[in-house]
Amino acid sequence: MLLKNSEGDSSVTPLPPAECKYLVWTSYNGLGNHILTLASAFLYSLLTGRVMLVDRGKDLTALFCEPFPDATWLVPTNFPVDFQVFESKNNQSYGNMLRYGKISIASSGVVTGPPLPFIYVHMTYRYDNNDKRFFCEPDQEFLVRMPWMVLKADNYFVPALFLNRMFEPELSRLFPDKETVFHHMSRYLFHPSDTVWGMITRYYQSYLSMGREKLGIQIRIFNKDESPLDLVADQAINCTLREGLLPPVALDRPIVSANLNNTKVVLIASLHSQFSDRIRNMYWEHPNKGGAVVSVHQPSHEEWQQTGSENHDLKAWAEIYLLSFADVLVTSTGSTFGYIAQGLAGIRPWILVRPYGGKMPEPACMRETSMDPCFHSPPWYDCKSCKSFSDPGKEISYVTHCRDVPDGIKLVGRTD
Repeated sequence: MLLKNSEGDSSVTPLPPAECKYLVWTSYNGLGNHILTLASAFLYSLLTGRVMLVDRGKDLTALFCEPFPDATWLVPTNFPVDFQVFESKNNQSYGNMLRYGKISIASSGVVTGPPLPFIYVHMTYRYDNNDKRFFCEPDQEFLVRMPWMVLKADNYFVPALFLNRMFEPELSRLFPDKETVFHHMSRYLFHPSDTVWGMITRYYQSYLSMGREKLGIQIRIFNKDESPLDLVADQAINCTLREGLLPPVALDRPIVSANLNNTKVVLIASLHSQFSDRIRNMYWEHPNKGGAVVSVHQPSHEEWQQTGSENHDLKAWAEIYLLSFADVLVTSTGSTFGYIAQGLAGIRPWILVRPYGGKMPEPACMRETSMDPCFHSPPWYDCKSCKSFSDPGKEISYVTHCRDVPDGIKLVGRTD
């Protein structure tokens, strides 16, 4: 029976390689997490020779076109498995099987266990050291033989795949320029549905197409007490003026001749309207010194994230794609929304440093080292000694710590 548990003896080695092997991606958390983990799961499927199937969740079909012509990667609607039962306490998770001795690790490092028709891999941000063994080479030698794998994640885990010597040679052949991994995968896999593409083209043609230069600003507030809206608005203005992304205003001159050949369009993506209002009013109340024509636009301001709402996700996906048309991006610390926009655009953004204690950070923003997203919860784990280890950001030259999330890791261009 499909995905039925085995009751074989625990000393038996895994099943021989199946003719076809499958990975089923299951949805978890918000839209940004969906996109980043879909890309990660797809790359892992390529590396391990698996057919990838996608749990369609609530609104996946409304957001994206199928990436492969004349084929589908969606799990059939009559599939006889409820993927919502797979969570951290599930007995069939790889981490729990290690924890309770159903799968064992010999002193030589070899992983052994019963012949399993399927395995569940749990990789949300709360995963533990047993779950993190997914990234270890002996464990992958065991897992690669499982006919079916169900995976739930909310992190972009591609950087950790480069730390595995089984995968690194093929990954380096696929991606000589390491920071372009998500850029290439996102453009290959994630095509807006007709509904979303209509929203994108209508907005672009109406408000953005006339801009000689396009600046995208994406602002996400995770804690209003630590990061008050007015303070973050000041921060965004400080950043864009200091780095020359927006022209300074002429406070001492009531009129400056406008240069109609120098137009700058500013697209702001945020749940709140205060940021676009502040920048728009600044250029309404004062001329700018260069005479550039600055227009400020914000497609929506939903006020709060509505995870699982199809209408909310349609707008979010359209705004991510609109941001990717920008020449320069300013994004928020740790935001998956910004990661996807910069990856699609293929540019390194300026990152707004997250304020703490309601105080203005200095500097207000910093330049990102890479266009690739950050893996927020990497495995600080030594596979050989089965314990936490020093630093996954110092193993190889092109995997370093993230500037916005220091405990995370990300891919950068080669430094040698």
